[in-house]
Amino acid sequence: MKLIIATIKPFKLEEVRTALTDIGVKGMMVTEIKGYGVQSGHTEIYRGAEYDINYVPKMKLEIVVTADMAEQAVAAIEESAKTGKIGDGKIFVLDVEQAVRVRTGETGDDAI
Repeated sequence: MKLIIATIKPFKLEEVRTALTDIGVKGMMVTEIKGYGVQSGHTEIYRGAEYDINYVPKMKLEIVVTADMAEQAVAAIEESAKTGKIGDGKIFVLDVEQAVRVRTGETGDDAI
């Protein structure tokens, strides 16, 4: 099993969810986060005053999939989240040792 952690632009969330659902991903966890990467934030003007925005709003997705589906899920996220502009996000893939479905006690791939 693999844990995919992706950070994406907030307005791309629904497009990414649809792409993942279309390939058979059954669920994900979504968190609103703030952070920065290469762009190190940006400057905005509000009521004539200039402000540095050091942390940019993002969405963090956490998805557990079977090992054979991980590559397809990463490709779906990459294709649907991409705008071609700085700040599109990152995708990380980690190994998952165990998963347990609390309601039924199923483990491993059966739990996801």
